[in-house]
Amino acid sequence: MPTTTIAVLLFPRLTALDAIGPYEALQRLPGTDLVFVGAEVGEVRTENGFLGLRVDATFDEVAAPDVVVVPGGVGTRALMADQELLGWLREVHLTTRYTTSVCTGSLVLGAAGLLDGLAATTHWACRDDLAATGAVPVAERVVEHLDHRIITAAGVSAGIDMALRLAELLVDEVAARAMQLM
Repeated sequence: MPTTTIAVLLFPRLTALDAIGPYEALQRLPGTDLVFVGAEVGEVRTENGFLGLRVDATFDEVAAPDVVVVPGGVGTRALMADQELLGWLREVHLTTRYTTSVCTGSLVLGAAGLLDGLAATTHWACRDDLAATGAVPVAERVVEHLDHRIITAAGVSAGIDMALRLAELLVDEVAARAMQLM
């Protein structure tokens, strides 16, 4: 059975649960290799600076993930102009099974041009910012565009819902239910 690589983006000032919620729902899936990816290997601090999370691999080291999860947080604003990251997202999206976001992570997908003309969701206070990227903001918890391989989730708990849906799409409904129970 081939391994499914799930890359969870880490960056300074991210919202911890936007990354860790999907991580918890996906990391036990059979045949899955989950990696925390970022610009540089090492620790990044969350929004309030209290929690450190570790980037395990650089963009160059994760050139063809099957799934990408872009969490939100105030740090996404800087990422919207980060050409290295935006280029990596555009490149890997060509071959991902799913490119996903939680909360304001959708702003980054939008800045990369991946949401042009698509309905997408984000934190309720950032819908105008999302519209400015070319997306069509909607007030839904999870928005799927399976034909475009894009899924966006509105926020922390919606990110977990999105990850459970991903478990179903990647493996099956039984696996998704098992992840929910765990």
